[in-house]
Amino acid sequence: QVQLVESGGGLVQAEDSLRLACTASSGAFNRYTMGWFRQAPGKEREFVAAIKQSGSATYYATYYADSVKGRFTISRDNAKNTMYLQMNSLQPEDTAVYYCAARLLFDSDYIVPSKYYYWGQGTQVTVSS
Repeated sequence: QVQLVESGGGLVQAEDSLRLACTASSGAFNRYTMGWFRQAPGKEREFVAAIKQSGSATYYATYYADSVKGRFTISRDNAKNTMYLQMNSLQPEDTAVYYCAARLLFDSDYIVPSKYYYWGQGTQVTVSS
């Protein structure tokens, strides 16, 4: 069982930046593919970014939704059991509850929420215009 806790959300203005963090309880954190998802009111949960587990200590493959590519950066620090989402140039349409998630496998389903086994409680990000 892995427990995930997000932090770093808040209220910002358009073009501001925020960094979200997701800390895992598991000592095997480096074995998990980690993802960020978001859900706006009245909408389905959608993929934001994912970072693959890797045998390399310095390189992790990353994947982004087109809507955030070039503005958001996902990263991980296995020594701290923590994943990050640096969000720059935030826009009102980025307003949502942001969730981190974990799964052991990596395949083409990394964008599918139901394929992730573990979820955090979510953190609210609100961007005003």
